[in-house]
Amino acid sequence: MSEPVEDPARPDPVAAPPGETPAQKALRLKQARLDARPKPPRGGRFQREQAAGVTPGANRPWTHK
Repeated sequence: MSEPVEDPARPDPVAAPPGETPAQKALRLKQARLDARPKPPRGGRFQREQAAGVTPGANRPWTHK
């Protein structure tokens, strides 16, 4: 079997920098897990709808004709 090739653009999340505290390690690993999660689509209609939130009056539709 061949050895896995390391991508220099993506540092190994398990490799700890020297002098790292346990709290810093936990935060670094948590950030690595969050960054690995799938991201929602960016741009276009989806992003505009998400940024707009609830349209004004949508919570009381009976007040509009």
